[in-house]
Amino acid sequence: MSTTDTRPTEAVTTTATTFGNTADLTGALIRAAIAHGEHEKRTGAADPNWPDWYAAYMVAERAGTELPT
Repeated sequence: MSTTDTRPTEAVTTTATTFGNTADLTGALIRAAIAHGEHEKRTGAADPNWPDWYAAYMVAERAGTELPT
């Protein structure tokens, strides 16, 4: 990660994540969107870094590790 990268460290991972088909990827995006909506409700604010949050969620979900909250 470069020194100008402002992504949260939890979004950075060495885990390779693949999806076998578009339906699997679509499902992961929908689940991330739903979970992110709950995250924004908890924080009470829109998340301008939602792509990083989605990516961290999708990688963690696929790896079976702790999901971001």
